[in-house]
Amino acid sequence: MLEKIRNIGIIAHVDAGKTTLTERIIYFTGTKHKVGDVDDGNTTTDYDPLEAEKGITIQSAAVSVDWSGSRITLIDTPGHVDFTAEVERSLRVLDGAVGVFCAVGGVEVQSETVWHQANRHRVPRIAFINKLDRTGADFHGCLQQMREKLGIEPAVCSYPAGQSSEFTGVIDLIRMKFWKQDESDPAHMRYTWTDIPAAYQKEAAEWREHLLEAASHGCDTLLEAIVEGKPISEDMLRNAIRHGTLAGKITPVLCGSAKEFHGVRMLLDAVAAYLPSPKDRPPVTGTVPKSKEKEKQQRKPEIGEPLSALAFKTISESHGDLVFMRIYSGKLEAGSIIHNAVTGKSERISHIYRMMGARRDRLDSVGPGEIVAAVGLKQTYTGNTLCDADKPILLEEIRFPEPVISQAITPAKNVDEAKMADALGRMVRDDPTLRTKVDPETNQLIISGMGELHLEVAIHKLMRDYKVQVTPGKPMVSYRQTLAKEIELEYRYIKQSGGRGKYAVISMRFKHLSKEELAEWTTFQEENDDKPDPEGLYFVNDIYAGAVPKEYIPSVEYGFRQACKKGAKYGFPCVDIEGTLFDGKSHEVDSSQQAFESCAVECFKEAQLRAGIVLLEPIMNVMIHAPGQYMGDLTRDVSRRRGEILDTSLDKGRCSLHAYVPLAELFGYTSELRNFTSGTASFTMEPSHYAPVKEELADLREAV
Repeated sequence: MLEKIRNIGIIAHVDAGKTTLTERIIYFTGTKHKVGDVDDGNTTTDYDPLEAEKGITIQSAAVSVDWSGSRITLIDTPGHVDFTAEVERSLRVLDGAVGVFCAVGGVEVQSETVWHQANRHRVPRIAFINKLDRTGADFHGCLQQMREKLGIEPAVCSYPAGQSSEFTGVIDLIRMKFWKQDESDPAHMRYTWTDIPAAYQKEAAEWREHLLEAASHGCDTLLEAIVEGKPISEDMLRNAIRHGTLAGKITPVLCGSAKEFHGVRMLLDAVAAYLPSPKDRPPVTGTVPKSKEKEKQQRKPEIGEPLSALAFKTISESHGDLVFMRIYSGKLEAGSIIHNAVTGKSERISHIYRMMGARRDRLDSVGPGEIVAAVGLKQTYTGNTLCDADKPILLEEIRFPEPVISQAITPAKNVDEAKMADALGRMVRDDPTLRTKVDPETNQLIISGMGELHLEVAIHKLMRDYKVQVTPGKPMVSYRQTLAKEIELEYRYIKQSGGRGKYAVISMRFKHLSKEELAEWTTFQEENDDKPDPEGLYFVNDIYAGAVPKEYIPSVEYGFRQACKKGAKYGFPCVDIEGTLFDGKSHEVDSSQQAFESCAVECFKEAQLRAGIVLLEPIMNVMIHAPGQYMGDLTRDVSRRRGEILDTSLDKGRCSLHAYVPLAELFGYTSELRNFTSGTASFTMEPSHYAPVKEELADLREAV
C-alpha cells in the first residue's frame, strides 16, 4: 500500500556515522544477518573498493528494508562536500530524510549545507544525535546548535541516560520508559522496557514537557488537551508529532549510538510513524513538452494515472547503463516501451531492480512511490523525465553546482584516444559536477570538479574501471572574470572581399552586475517562468524604430554569450554582465545573422580591452577543528593563506575556526594541517562565493 512506503535519505556531515547507522538499520530489519563495519570495509552501501579503502561514502547507494509493516527505501548519501551532487539528486526524489549529527562535533559545515538543501526541496526530516558514547559528547550543546544554525523547533522524542563514558542507553519520552539492552546478547537483539533510572527521572519529566509543548505546535487537539489538563495518550502525541513534522513546524529529535546499537530501532519506529509516504506529499508538477505557454499539469501518486518518472542517477556498466528512477505516477513494467520527454525518443525497459547496495532483486513491475533501477535505457541521463508517449509530461530538471577546481591529465602514450573519450563521456554523464575539455591553445586535457578529493576519485575510476592510464598534473583554480567598469561603444563589422560582403554595426552598453542587480534579474526571470542564468549573463534589447532588424537581434545576443565563454585577456568565462543593445545599422544586401553574431563577439572583446577586467577567484567556506593549543597556529596559518577569519571558539579543550579562504591557497592543506597538528586536526570546506583577486596573486597557468 502507498501509505506504507517511506523513501528517505540519510544526510549528514562526513564522519557523523551515516553509513554505520544505515548498516545497523539493515541488520535490525532482518535484511542482513551479519552486521558490517566501516573500519572493516564490509558495509552494504559502501561497496565500491575505493569507499572501503578510504572509509568514506563517495556515491549514494539505495537499500530497501521492511519495518513495522512499512517498506522503507533508504539512500545513504556522502557527507563530503566534494560529492554534494549525490545529495542534491537524492533529495530531489525523496519524501523524507534523517539528519545525523555527531554529539561531539555538533552541527558542522556540511550538516548545515545538506540541511538547507533539504529545506529547498521541502523534505520533512527527523534528526538523530549519534555517538553519545564518545568522549566529549554534548547532547544539549548539539540541540542548541540545531536551533541556532538550522533554525528548527526540536521535538526531543528520546533522551540520553548519561553521556560519554557514562552513557548507558536511551529514554523514550513518549512511552516514558528506559530501553534496557541485554548486554549479554552478542546479537544485540534482546531488550526490555524498564522504569527510567532514578538519576534521570527529573530530567526526563522536564524534557517530556518540552516535547508536549513542541508537539502542540502541529496539533490543535493536543494543545486543547494540554490546556484542559486532560491525559495525553501515546497515540495522540505521536499523531501530533507526525502532523507537525509533515507541516514543517517541528523536527523530531532522537538519539543514541549507532555503533553500539543504541537508539536505532526507536529511530526506525519514528521513520515509520512521522515521515511522509508518497501519498502525503503534493502531486508532482510538470509542463507539457513543447507547449508554447509552458502549460502546467500534475500527476497524482496513483497507479491509474499516466506514467511519470524521473531519472536521477546513472551508472555506466560494461553490459549497459543502470538508471535509478523515482516513479511518481502510473505503472512501469519490465519489457515496456516508454517515452523520454527530454530527448523525445522512445526507450525500452529490459529489467527493473530493487537495489540492496550492490545486490539487485529483479521486479516485474513497480508503481507510484517506488525508487528502483532499470537497465535497457540507452539515451536516458540524469534529470530526464520518463513518461507515456501519448500523455507526456516534463518534470523540473535537477540543478547542480558548477565545478571550482581543474586539473590537467596527460594520457599515456599507448592510450587509445577513442577509448579515453568514451570513458570520459560516460563519467561526465554519470556525474554532472564533473567536466572535461581540451584546451584549444595548449592541447591539454582538463578535468574539472568540486574539490581535490573529487578529482582524485574521478582519475582513480578512469584508470581502474576504464583501464585508461593517465598522469595527473597539479590542480588548477577555475577563475572567472568580469568588467572593471561600465562602458558604451559602437562596433562596425564591415568586410568586403568580392561578392557579397559582411555588414553589421551595433552600439552596446556593458556593465558588471552587483549582487542586488543579479537578485533583481533572478526575481524577474522567475516571475516570467524563465530560469535565471547560472553565469549571471543578461541581454537587453533596447532597439527602437528598427535600427537593427528584429531578425538579427537574437544573433547579437548569441554572439555576446559566445564571447563571454572565454575572456579576451584570459581564457576564463566572463560572469555577472548585462549587455544592452540600443542602436545599430544594417545593409539590405550585405547584412546577415552571421555578420551580426561576429560583430557582437568582437564588440564585447573590445569592451573588455577598454573597460578592463576584474579577475574573480573561488572562495571556500572553511571550518577547522583542533585541540585548543593550536588556535594561534591555525589563526596565523589561515591569515597567511589570505583567509578572512569569521569566528573562533574554544570549548572543552577543542578549538574551532571558521573562515573564508581562497581555493588557490588550500591545495595540499589536508597534509599540511595533519603535519603541524600531529594528525589531531580536521577541516572541511565548501564553495561559498567568488571574489576579486589581484592578477599577480592568481595562478594563471590555465589562462590563454
